[in-house]
Amino acid sequence: MEILKVENLSKTYGKGTTEVKALDNVSFKVEKGEFVAIVGASGSGKSTLLHLIGGVDRPTSGKVIIEGKDIYKYNNDELAIFRRRQVGLIYQFYNLIPILNVEENITLPLDLDNRKIDNSKLNELLKTLGLETRRKHLPNELSGGQQQRTSIGRAMITSPAIILADEPTGNLDSKASDEIVSLLKKSNKDYKQTIVMITHNLEIAKMADRVITLEDGKIVKEV
Repeated sequence: MEILKVENLSKTYGKGTTEVKALDNVSFKVEKGEFVAIVGASGSGKSTLLHLIGGVDRPTSGKVIIEGKDIYKYNNDELAIFRRRQVGLIYQFYNLIPILNVEENITLPLDLDNRKIDNSKLNELLKTLGLETRRKHLPNELSGGQQQRTSIGRAMITSPAIILADEPTGNLDSKASDEIVSLLKKSNKDYKQTIVMITHNLEIAKMADRVITLEDGKIVKEV
């Protein structure tokens, strides 16, 4: 079943002689439960693409359809709510709230949405993440890998339609990187979580079901 459809997506910055086309008429589909990696050199447009899929930015033209809904038909407030409920975002630099502990950082999207926390689900997630003994620790008391696992928990707690991971291992050593990718793969396999991940690491990309290569804002290869 198709969960994501990107249709003729383009994004242009600037005008005239300063115009830069970050994305150029990109189209592809992602099936529910699929793990897709997007690779490309710096400046290829992969981060721009991920931000457009996640509703963080708006395209110059084209559509992003998630679970049958054209997300750019929403106004800004509606889009913010949709993003909070249906899209889990994982960033390279964690973006954890320093004064909140692990448990509070993970459940933050639920708190912002005034939704009740399912403690059994939270406990299961903490166990899966290997953070059971760290649940009351602040971010500055965690290793880089533990901080990234916390951000993955925050992305997963709402059971989103899709998780978008922006270079999730880019700030980690090789051991922690392997752990994070294995964790994403486990969530994909065990929870049938749909994941779109951008990475510059081709070895990490090979763990995905499908790899899309971007070059100069265009898809040049899909395997």
